[in-house]
Amino acid sequence: MADENQNENAENQEKEQETTAQTESAAEESPETKEQTPEEKIAALEAQIEELKKEALYKAAENDNWRKRMMQQKEEAVAYANASLLGDLLDSLDNFDRTLDAAKDAKDAKSIADGIKMINKSLVNMLESKYGLASFGKEGDEFNPDEHEAIGRVEEEKAKKETLKQVYLKGYKLNGKIIRHAKVMVSVPAGGH
Repeated sequence: MADENQNENAENQEKEQETTAQTESAAEESPETKEQTPEEKIAALEAQIEELKKEALYKAAENDNWRKRMMQQKEEAVAYANASLLGDLLDSLDNFDRTLDAAKDAKDAKSIADGIKMINKSLVNMLESKYGLASFGKEGDEFNPDEHEAIGRVEEEKAKKETLKQVYLKGYKLNGKIIRHAKVMVSVPAGGH
């Protein structure tokens, strides 16, 4: 047992010596790392500033690249926005070509007119159902200055309010927004202004 105590004492002494050596070496290092000279502080801050500048330039370049990508996508969207509409209009152009070819051999104007009416109906249905285009302005409708452009006025005894006497050009709305006002002749009550 005495041998065991001696061994333990020897081990404890070795551990104490190691701990003392570590403490002394740490004490030697700590004054250097603990207290920086003003020049060292300035150098560290300048390095930090340079790093922040690099990060800011990187972020600015990222933002610039993102902006350029968005502009390119916008330009492409504008350039090809009407591709679907134009593709659908090609069917009507083909039908017009067929009608013109058939008109060369037609014996009566009615068959040509019927072909043109069919193309018109098909085109109008496609524009209304697929693209939200709607026409407005029919003779007898009440005059609305927000929708109709009066290009003339006619006084009439039987007129009780301003109405559309004649429609020169129909108006059109795209999804409820006016894209062309109807050009109309307006009937007004006699003696009214």
